[in-house]
Amino acid sequence: MQFLRRSLTGLFLLSMTVGLLAYGGRIFYEAVQERMNREVAQRPASERVLSVNSVEVVAEDVVPIMVAFGEIQSRRTLEVRAGAGGRIVELSDSMESGARVEAGALLARVDPNDAEAALEVARTDVAEAEAELRDALRNLALVRDELAASRAQADLRTQALKRQQDLAGRGVGTEAAIEEAALAEASANQAVVSRRLSEADAENRLDVARNALARARIAFGEAQRDLEDTEVRAAFSGTLADVSVVEGGLVTQNERLATLIDPESLEVAFRVSTSQYARLLNETGRLIGAPVRVTLDVLGVDLEAFGLVSRVDASVGEGQTGRLLFARLDRFAGFRPGDFVTVHVEEPELSDVAVLPATALDAANTLLVINEDARLETARVDLLRRQGDDVIVAAAGLEGRRVVAERSPLLGTGIRVKDLSAEKMDVAASDAAVEPEGQMITLSPDRRAALIAAVEANGAMPADAKARILSQLQEEQVPAQMVERIESRMGG
Repeated sequence: MQFLRRSLTGLFLLSMTVGLLAYGGRIFYEAVQERMNREVAQRPASERVLSVNSVEVVAEDVVPIMVAFGEIQSRRTLEVRAGAGGRIVELSDSMESGARVEAGALLARVDPNDAEAALEVARTDVAEAEAELRDALRNLALVRDELAASRAQADLRTQALKRQQDLAGRGVGTEAAIEEAALAEASANQAVVSRRLSEADAENRLDVARNALARARIAFGEAQRDLEDTEVRAAFSGTLADVSVVEGGLVTQNERLATLIDPESLEVAFRVSTSQYARLLNETGRLIGAPVRVTLDVLGVDLEAFGLVSRVDASVGEGQTGRLLFARLDRFAGFRPGDFVTVHVEEPELSDVAVLPATALDAANTLLVINEDARLETARVDLLRRQGDDVIVAAAGLEGRRVVAERSPLLGTGIRVKDLSAEKMDVAASDAAVEPEGQMITLSPDRRAALIAAVEANGAMPADAKARILSQLQEEQVPAQMVERIESRMGG
């Protein structure tokens, strides 16, 4: 009986379970059918509005800055070389790298013994040549005196011959006397010719003596220069570099001993592209003296130098492009030849242009302009310069309008946007609308300067609102409410 009771109870529970499952399946089926037969309610579509940052196109005159990299050079660099070979017998204490030397200072001396001996020999040769010249002059004077005496004697013999001929014409003289007088005259004329030959020889000897003296003096000058070449002196005031000589060392003629650099006459050499070079030419095609600013980062501290573009290299150079320019530096401190520096060149001023973030311009040189309906329009502009994170474009037709500062693939023509910068402008305008009748306070100089810098750095504030705030900050008493708003919204 107990087995039968348990069997009937299990059968009852099984039937109840099956019945409940069937009932649940039917309810689920009816619910699915009702859901499928129900009409789907169409939700009204809403337009998607994107948030953007914008900037105002402000037309102004801008001086573009061209950035290049260059190397500092000295306009006066000289290799110090030995004028004579030999042993270094004297070396200046300043003959070391980095030492400052003055013009004409003795840097080193090569053993001068041979040069001094050659100079003494040349001096002796000059003395001998001068003595020979004096002897030739005396000999010439004596020969000319003899010639004058022979001519006087010949004149007397001629006069004697004329007297004998006169006597013979009067019948007093004899033929023998005439012949004797004629022979005496011929002998006197022969003596004159002989003295003239002696005079020619004396003059020739004088010329030879003069030539010998000239050669001796030339040799003496060469010997003096050879002696001077044993001394190595500084050609100008400057700093020594690459010193490669020691006292007692042997050097050969024309061997490089050091390099002399003038640190007070510096220039910077930098290379620009051909298009950048063309922007530095005037109407006649000549290079303008554009101002340059040279910077060198030294452990976070920038060294600065200023100058003007002075010239362009005569050739491009094999394997090079663009142009190599040189700028002469007028004011500098701390620079040394060989420094790798950044060069900022001021180009000619551009008028009626706008400076915009580079992210506002796409590859096709178009901007997204926000119209009065808060929708985007595409405007093409002329790209004039790229300058760091900014671009300089022509502002014609866009002055006063606002353009998207940061473009994205989601933005395009006709899309409705929310201008976040406009909201900031409204807040800034409310700050500018503070009435001066409120509570007034006196600012410390540091706090006033910080507030002015914060206002000037706010690019979203309208120009007229910024001008009003700056004018109020310049007053002795300023509204406390305005100060609080600037410090909370801008200063932070």
